[in-house]
Amino acid sequence: MSVVLVTGSYDHEIRFWEAWSGICSRTITRTGESGQVNRLAISPDKRLLAAAIHKKVNIYEISSSSSDPVATLEGHALNVTSVSFHSEGKWLVTGSEDGTIRIWDLRNPHPHRTYDNGSPVNDVSIHPNQGELISCDQAGSIKQWDLSDNICSHELTPAGDVPIRSVTIASDGSCLVAGNNKGQCYVWRVNDEHSGLPRFQAVTRFLAHNKYITRCLLSPDVRFLATCSADTTVKIWSITPNFEFRQDKTLIGHQRWVWDCAFSADSAYLVTASSDHTARLWEMASGETVRQYNGHHKAAVCCALHDGAG
Repeated sequence: MSVVLVTGSYDHEIRFWEAWSGICSRTITRTGESGQVNRLAISPDKRLLAAAIHKKVNIYEISSSSSDPVATLEGHALNVTSVSFHSEGKWLVTGSEDGTIRIWDLRNPHPHRTYDNGSPVNDVSIHPNQGELISCDQAGSIKQWDLSDNICSHELTPAGDVPIRSVTIASDGSCLVAGNNKGQCYVWRVNDEHSGLPRFQAVTRFLAHNKYITRCLLSPDVRFLATCSADTTVKIWSITPNFEFRQDKTLIGHQRWVWDCAFSADSAYLVTASSDHTARLWEMASGETVRQYNGHHKAAVCCALHDGAG
């Protein structure tokens, strides 16, 4: 599969799509099993799909037609809100409303390591150096977790106790962006640990939306930031080399909340998932919808796209 595009919904289904035709090529129906799909992640080699479903994570074989998972990761006590694969696909990290972050070795479906965040976790990103995690939570904190020392090494609270909904770190490790429940985005330059400068240096903040930010995501080429919102739009922000953010486009078309987004590997396209039951493929250059994916019966709340080298 050269392009893997997947969506998850409150209808409990996971759907695979042919990106260009808009045809649904496979549905994982999960009959007799409750729990909505919260987040999706595709392994770097395009072999596995990790689906956060209520308190657990199901691992599916992407090339298979079976609706049965090849593994299930259980241990969280509440909703799993985030899931990400390590760059070599050997482990994955999850964050949960139970206030913990867990690392799972895929060869052994038990938690390899657990970090106690102390507050419900909304999002976790893996630093491109693969040695640190960046999390954000309901208490308004952003934390860096050091995987070698097993500690929380840095903590940021940019807006007091306003919950931070989403965090994204640049593919080159140069900057960190966080979005909160009041529509604010905060940006930090990330300095090398040995530079003598603060690890996280605040550079700017801006009001991206007047309502909830549900997801913020930096493009792979670090030229754009996408912010998804309860206001039904996705905004695209261009980024200067000095980390100035200017609104470039507003993607208009979804009828309800936009929950999630994913960039193509070349940063030329963006996939979004919305409460209006649909997902859309947008062309970044024009800001137009080039394909709509129809089939879910309830809100589409998560999406994943992998069209790069497997």
